[in-house]
Amino acid sequence: MMEHSKRIALFIDGANVYAAAKRLGWNFDHRKILDHFAGQGTLYNAFYYTAVPMPIDDKQRRFTDALTYMGYTVRTRPLRESTDENGDPSRRASLDIEIVTDLLTTTALYDTAVLLTGDGDFERPVEVLRARGKRVIVASIPEMTSYELRNAADLYVDLGDLRAQIERPGYRLPSEQRGAEVKSPETRPFYLTAALAENDER
Repeated sequence: MMEHSKRIALFIDGANVYAAAKRLGWNFDHRKILDHFAGQGTLYNAFYYTAVPMPIDDKQRRFTDALTYMGYTVRTRPLRESTDENGDPSRRASLDIEIVTDLLTTTALYDTAVLLTGDGDFERPVEVLRARGKRVIVASIPEMTSYELRNAADLYVDLGDLRAQIERPGYRLPSEQRGAEVKSPETRPFYLTAALAENDER
């Protein structure tokens, strides 16, 4: 159970959360996520990070607009084309720099950072925040959370335990075919085309 905090900031790694929902087999309601964590104190801001195709399509624009209306500050980067070692094309983008920048440049405005990701790349920024006297809560699912990140945080929250509070019922999950396009949780998460295919499901 999260302790009551005076000022809270929420940072959501969109691709990581999307992949977690696929693993769990049910969908997240981003308004409920916002309300749940805001209920622990005074919410300073909520950031949502996602990649978008260029030019952005109507469905993706509706999704990012909906997040904005909910109260999120949405950070985006364009998906970029690349080719893997087998010559297969893929589209991806990482927003790690944007997340770390917001984490570290807004520290004067919050007491507790809630970071929805399991990416171990955030271990060092989390350690820096704690050294500056900030409380850091990491929320994800165990099978997609690096040991180093979990160990670095003050508190770890299993999103699976919050189903009653944050589920968005009535929406089908992505197909297994699209799921096969997403990298395994052991690899660095990227914002894949698959993660943008069904905006209503995130």
